[in-house]
Amino acid sequence: MSTTSPPSAPVAPLPSVVVPSIAVPSPAAASAPSAAVTTVPAAGNAAALAHFAARLTFETDAADVAEDLAAGAPGLVVVDSRSPESWEQGHIPGAVHLPTALIAAHGDSVVPAGATVVTYCWGPGCNGATRAALEFARLGHPVKEMLGGFEYWAREGYPVETARGVSRRPVDELTAPVSGVSCAC
Repeated sequence: MSTTSPPSAPVAPLPSVVVPSIAVPSPAAASAPSAAVTTVPAAGNAAALAHFAARLTFETDAADVAEDLAAGAPGLVVVDSRSPESWEQGHIPGAVHLPTALIAAHGDSVVPAGATVVTYCWGPGCNGATRAALEFARLGHPVKEMLGGFEYWAREGYPVETARGVSRRPVDELTAPVSGVSCAC
């Protein structure tokens, strides 16, 4: 006597999902040298918490600055520490232009007491914003450095002001979602 299986219902194709593979070391690999990333072990939890919390007290990014400027957040002064030629080439609307060399002499007249200063320069390859932040800290102002500088501000599609007016560049897909929606990091 033969048995037949009942007809099966068609199966819908599954959506394409990419699942990263996780390498599980074999017992023999346990004695092998460690990978480059873990040659120096990661910090313990307490040290990691202290480090990353401290970084956030010193740094901000273009998305957070744009959000605060758009909302009119009180007590925020954004300072472009680049040269006059750089400023004229383009800057963040609403920013104050004060080159680093002039901060010690003019910083207190530009920044109201108690305001938080955000400094920026050209980009990640320039430490001008770091030097500017140091000058504001020497004057006693709360200060943060904007990571990525003007380069990432412009590449992420935020407004850029010049003598010709305000414009926006297309979003660079390597820096932010091209949809214009925040990355929500």
